[in-house]
Amino acid sequence: MPETIKLAAFCGSLRKASFNRLALAAFTERLPAGTTLSTIEFGDWPHYDADVQAKGFPDKVQAAQKLILEADGIVFATPEYNYSIPGVLKNAIDWLSRMTPQPFAGKPVAMFSASMGPLGGARAQYHLRQMLVFLDGRPVNKPEIMIGAAHTKFADGKFTDEAGAKLLADLGASLALAIRQAKAAASVK
Repeated sequence: MPETIKLAAFCGSLRKASFNRLALAAFTERLPAGTTLSTIEFGDWPHYDADVQAKGFPDKVQAAQKLILEADGIVFATPEYNYSIPGVLKNAIDWLSRMTPQPFAGKPVAMFSASMGPLGGARAQYHLRQMLVFLDGRPVNKPEIMIGAAHTKFADGKFTDEAGAKLLADLGASLALAIRQAKAAASVK
């Protein structure tokens, strides 16, 4: 019986019915059997401030760090704002990156984006990948999923693009494989 895989997820959009939140739900529905996903909500976190940090990390930041450390992998679903990720997502990453242990280090990461534009949030993903290099995350490289013209690919809260749905399932399988490979490598050490 395969071991359960636990994922921690971030949705870069705070809006409850955003295309990225709907895409995250579609991804979750297509995860391999035995995989669980918990979403980290960060919209009410304070802006990162070293003076606040000096007084202690906020409880919600500590809870998120714990969830990520206990997870086997991380998922990001993010829109693109001004050619990058939303400020609230960057703020969450900034808070978590200053913790010890830093929770992104060594974790397999899947990412995807949805946008009404034709590029589907590609530039946001590339910025996120740059951040993950510094954070020592392990992005899954394929498939890359950028859901362009997202307003035409959802109906009644459901993802209706069959090709995109297969890519989401493939990304979940690729992330699960990367996690199993990371666990196997760690057990050899």
